[in-house]
Amino acid sequence: MSLITDPWFYAVAVPAVLIVGLAKGGFGAGLAMLGVPLMSLVISPVHAAGIMLPILCAMDLVAVVSYRGVAHRKSLMILLPGGLIGIALGYATAAWVDEAYVRLIVGLVTALFVLDYWTGGAARPAKRPSAPKGVFWGAVAGFTSFVSHAGGPPAQMYLLPQKLDRVLFSGTMVLMFAVMNAVKLVPYALLGQFDRANLMTSAALLPLAPLATYVGVRLVRVVSQELFYRITYVGVFLVALKLIWDGARGVF
Repeated sequence: MSLITDPWFYAVAVPAVLIVGLAKGGFGAGLAMLGVPLMSLVISPVHAAGIMLPILCAMDLVAVVSYRGVAHRKSLMILLPGGLIGIALGYATAAWVDEAYVRLIVGLVTALFVLDYWTGGAARPAKRPSAPKGVFWGAVAGFTSFVSHAGGPPAQMYLLPQKLDRVLFSGTMVLMFAVMNAVKLVPYALLGQFDRANLMTSAALLPLAPLATYVGVRLVRVVSQELFYRITYVGVFLVALKLIWDGARGVF
């Protein structure tokens, strides 16, 4: 098989890559999970995930350089071990996991988390890093990231209550998923996700990745703290609704 040439695919894939790039740059980070569902409108979710991963890794390189030295190290050291456990579980159960149930559960929990924030959580003091909670949400993030590149909401559920500076929050998310996406390359290759067609299509879309990511990085640095968090919570809630919709359609 060779490069995908269907124009309808690119009509969907180009906006998807641009949206994911903004999110990978730290602006509306939860929206990064929309890439695979959008591409799945015109190709299979399995092919969409395989095409997106090399592009995500390219975006990660730009984002890591842009946020070099900026990360909440304590949270990162708690989240990453859980994330690697989640990736291992995702690989071990790839043949049996029903993605629809995963999306539905994550979507419902994330929506409740945002609703709690909007109905009183915003006034609560910032939470301190917690190892048990961080490892748990890191594992959920790693698992959902492996299954459908939807690891953003679980990681945000751990980080957002800490009310970190917007640049520090974004740098932490960027570095965490840069490591996890690099790790995912090996099991994805073992599962046959990187065939010729997927890799050539990834290469065709790749030039969009650095530009969109850089724009996302710039937006984080110019938008105020209050507006950044307002946009982030709205974005996470919209992603939760999308996960619930996709999961419910698959289950019912």
